[in-house]
Amino acid sequence: MATVRTPRGSWIAEGLRALRDGGVEAVRIELLAQALGVTRGGFYWHFSGRQALLEDMLDAWERDVTTALIEKVEAGGGDVRTRLRRLFSLAASGDGLLTDIHTDSAVRDWARRDPAVAERLRRVDNRRMDYLRRLFGGFCADPDEVEVRCTLCFTVWIGNRLLTVDHGGRSAAEVMELIQRRLLR
Repeated sequence: MATVRTPRGSWIAEGLRALRDGGVEAVRIELLAQALGVTRGGFYWHFSGRQALLEDMLDAWERDVTTALIEKVEAGGGDVRTRLRRLFSLAASGDGLLTDIHTDSAVRDWARRDPAVAERLRRVDNRRMDYLRRLFGGFCADPDEVEVRCTLCFTVWIGNRLLTVDHGGRSAAEVMELIQRRLLR
């Protein structure tokens, strides 16, 4: 009878969950195996060690927050404002993505202590900004205005979850809608 192995993708997904919930220190083979309901031995069918898993997790995160997200936005078609609205919606909901803003925050925290992760984060953020520049540049002729809108958009996406403010009788969703309208005009 053939031995059933836990798929490589399951280890990566569980590693990303552990990273999101507890930081890079929580990505431990024993804990991942326990969460998956398997033994540690299965891990070594796919990875040479923890560092290999961490690299594959970063690869998966990078694909998810750049290539996969951009492909989803572009697949729906429409003009640049329509694509920006779709991007805002997908980024807010995490719909169909492996990672979310909390995973992104965990990678940012990890990058503060690991220069290689910091370099990868810089590359990913630059790719995200380049995509935003392309979209905003589709209806803004002024390069300074494009840069401001891109920076505001990206900063709001990253920082919004950190806010614990009242919005003068508005919900956070209503304020996000106001921000989107302002950015898209």
